[in-house]
Amino acid sequence: MQIILESAKEMAIQACKEAGKLAKDYFFREKEITEKDEHGDLVTLVDHLANEIILHKIQTKFPDHQIRSEETGWSGNEGEWLWLVDPLDGTNNYAAGLPVYGVSLTLIHNQIPVLGVIYESHLEKLYVAEKGKGVTCDGEPLQIPESSKTALRKMNAGWIQGHQIQKERKAMALKWRLDEQCRRVFRLWAPSIQWCMLARGDLDGIVLYNSEGDDLYAGLLVAREAGAVIMDFDGNEFHGMSSEPYIIACAPEHRQQWLELVQQVMREEG
Repeated sequence: MQIILESAKEMAIQACKEAGKLAKDYFFREKEITEKDEHGDLVTLVDHLANEIILHKIQTKFPDHQIRSEETGWSGNEGEWLWLVDPLDGTNNYAAGLPVYGVSLTLIHNQIPVLGVIYESHLEKLYVAEKGKGVTCDGEPLQIPESSKTALRKMNAGWIQGHQIQKERKAMALKWRLDEQCRRVFRLWAPSIQWCMLARGDLDGIVLYNSEGDDLYAGLLVAREAGAVIMDFDGNEFHGMSSEPYIIACAPEHRQQWLELVQQVMREEG
């Protein structure tokens, strides 16, 4: 297994860098934007070109591994290994000319994320997380710094919600409470970048409301390996995968504050 992981890490790093370089090179060109679904989500030519680069590398190196891609869905035969591919996380930002986007690759072994690679394309920053082995940023170990903040009103929050949520009452109530209680709430539309911000200490917590996708598990692995607590809305530690995840992530010392805020809103909204 370790031989596979080392080979997978090398391949994933190369694939992410190539896909990210392509996106940066195309950033000021005609993007050939089309609507992807009824919610107005977008897809660009770069999504497809980057996807081709990544899938070719995976299929060449690991022809027996299954793949789930943001752009092309499922391919390959079901087995113990699964790749999750988001070739351009932050497409809506990219299409609007906002340089907040990246590439996200996750390797799953028997439903457990074991490798996560995120490339912050415009800044050319590489995050690599391995289960139980920590996370690096551009080759340097990354750890959530100790915080002197004691009140939520001094903390920066990240908010992530699924496309299907739209204006759901509970979700909007929870986001409003974060806006009210925290210093600032970031909703980047590039979730993998938010998880890296948490790992760096630029965000103090993230609340994710039913947003399962191909960018999720690399981000969770980066945050966890940097020292974050990852829990569900009941306060139970979150592991593995879920089709409908509701997640709180933060530094261990802030665990109770974030959990109490979320649970209070959930009780009030029934």
